[in-house]
Amino acid sequence: MDARFLYPLESCKIIHLLRHGQAMHNVAAEKDRNALLSPHLFDAPLTDHGHQQVENLRERVVSSGLLKRVELVVTSPLLRTMQTAVGVFGNEDKQQNIPSSPSIVALEVARDRNIESEEDNLWRPDVRESEEEIFARGLEFMKWLWKRPEKEVAVVSHGIVLQHMLYVFANDCDKTITHELCKRFANCELRTVVIVDKGLV
Repeated sequence: MDARFLYPLESCKIIHLLRHGQAMHNVAAEKDRNALLSPHLFDAPLTDHGHQQVENLRERVVSSGLLKRVELVVTSPLLRTMQTAVGVFGNEDKQQNIPSSPSIVALEVARDRNIESEEDNLWRPDVRESEEEIFARGLEFMKWLWKRPEKEVAVVSHGIVLQHMLYVFANDCDKTITHELCKRFANCELRTVVIVDKGLV
């Protein structure tokens, strides 16, 4: 047995981090990275392939029993993340005989990097959101999440935001796994982490 740590369950939370499925801006960015800055693609919907990724992940989440364990889903308010959250964790498929699905809550703090756009209510005309600001937002979000009563939560967001949420804990985890844990998320990739309040231990 290679167990290194032992913590009481009441001092832990299980967080499932999920990047949205492939969206129109991902396809456009393959041809031109500047497409990511386009206000027209900021709230891009999922592609057909993205919908298929969501459907495939839904099957895994149901068959593994994860859907029954997740108590809350927090999503970015952008279309691609909401489509992913509802597609994976919602209760649209009555044939699955799933009695209930977790509550899904959209929060601004989980949204993508803020860009210059008059339609963006967090728009700042002078600058694009910095890495430090995204990190601070990730820290703010994790503090909010820790205060929630739920013990198992899914977070559906954007690659850069999810990475920065993990960076919050990077200095507190074993160095051998930091690189693997904080690497770039693929579309519709799900990673699970356990966070511990060491003050309760």
